[in-house]
Amino acid sequence: MLQFVFTPEIQALIDAGVYEVVRNNATGQLIGTVRDKLTGRFAGNAIQAIVMDDRSPFINIINGAGKDIIGNVINGNPVSPLLSGLQMFQVHRGFQKTYAEIDIVKAGIQSLQASVGVLQATTSVIGVGVATGVVLSAVNLWQTMKLREDVKQLRLEVKDGFIDLKKALKDQGKEIIQRIDEVAQDIMFQQHRLEFIKAYGKFLEATKLMRTAMSFQDLSDRKLELANVRQSLGEALSIYNSPQLLSETCAAGQLRRYECAWAIDQTIVLSYQLQNEPAAVSDRLSQLQTKIRQDTRKVIDSCETEEELDFLFPEITRIHDHDLAVLESWQNHIDWLRTLPESELKLLESAEFNPTEIAQISDTNSTTALEIPPEIQLYESLKQKSHYQSLLDQMRLMMQPELRRQYELYVSQQSAIAQHKTLTQPNLQQASNLAVANLYWYFKHREQTPALEQI
Repeated sequence: MLQFVFTPEIQALIDAGVYEVVRNNATGQLIGTVRDKLTGRFAGNAIQAIVMDDRSPFINIINGAGKDIIGNVINGNPVSPLLSGLQMFQVHRGFQKTYAEIDIVKAGIQSLQASVGVLQATTSVIGVGVATGVVLSAVNLWQTMKLREDVKQLRLEVKDGFIDLKKALKDQGKEIIQRIDEVAQDIMFQQHRLEFIKAYGKFLEATKLMRTAMSFQDLSDRKLELANVRQSLGEALSIYNSPQLLSETCAAGQLRRYECAWAIDQTIVLSYQLQNEPAAVSDRLSQLQTKIRQDTRKVIDSCETEEELDFLFPEITRIHDHDLAVLESWQNHIDWLRTLPESELKLLESAEFNPTEIAQISDTNSTTALEIPPEIQLYESLKQKSHYQSLLDQMRLMMQPELRRQYELYVSQQSAIAQHKTLTQPNLQQASNLAVANLYWYFKHREQTPALEQI
């Protein structure tokens, strides 16, 4: 669940009952904007968004709502313009009030380009076959965050959709450098690489066209140019989603390719937003969230080793806790704007927020890529309490919560047979995925043990 953080001054007025945090009346979800209770005037934006979660209750996912708001969600997975209500409204109105939002969107596009390059480059280490734990640890969540920071700081250059991993990972040891050379010589990966270069080229072409479209004052010209953008993005997307390419690689490689596809999908969503098509934006965001859950389930089902699990669990946890939360909030913002009457839209248009103050706070509180991601710390903790099959199922339950009922039903039935009176379905509904998956496999083992003893 997303919670928004405001400046101390705004929070004091919220606590005093002067301001209220805006909600989407249809869903009850919060919007990162406050308004004056008495006048209805929109008065400020959130400076931070955090995920409230029972496993890691205070995880920052976005620091600031200003210049970096469209930037990546840490590991370069879904990258969304979680703009304030005012900023989204101004984008919809064709940037009539201010050009600040144009700079935000342009920064986001540049961030998307870098992210796809970093994610794609890690496949040069993963390759197409099963990768060892040492190899996967060189490009895991934490290392990918560091690579993204190096690209952001211009210490690494993205060229043809790849970066020089020998240079980037020179401190990782000879085995990693040797692996990069081996992958480079693999004929199948060479074929994949050529396809990725082609896909990234189309993606880059599309983002350049998008920047051009943003400069058009004529809405018809902008619409035509954005249609060309989507055609190029669709061609790139078809390569990343190629069933043949995906079937020829391991689970870790599949995840990286899906991540590239999700970033391109979001660029398509952004093109609809720039075209003032909120219904299309909402629909595509809904589809994308569903696709992310489906794709990650395929990756989980493809996991074959504990080493792959060590790579996947923190990554997929980040995707669930951060990226899906941001996409949901983006959709919530759009749906909220669609329901506003004209009188409310006029109030929003007349609002005057302070983007400079927000940007400064963003710089002060930004999370460094040098910190160990909490998802890795969480996984290390869970490994002490679970085994391989349970951890796989915990990921499945996280990404496909509708599966929980099947697990809960099995546990409650088996616990009744074993006369464990407290493991009823109502109680299990309050349990964590860790507890449900562990109990499931505990009873599975009990059920299978007699049969094994008879063999």
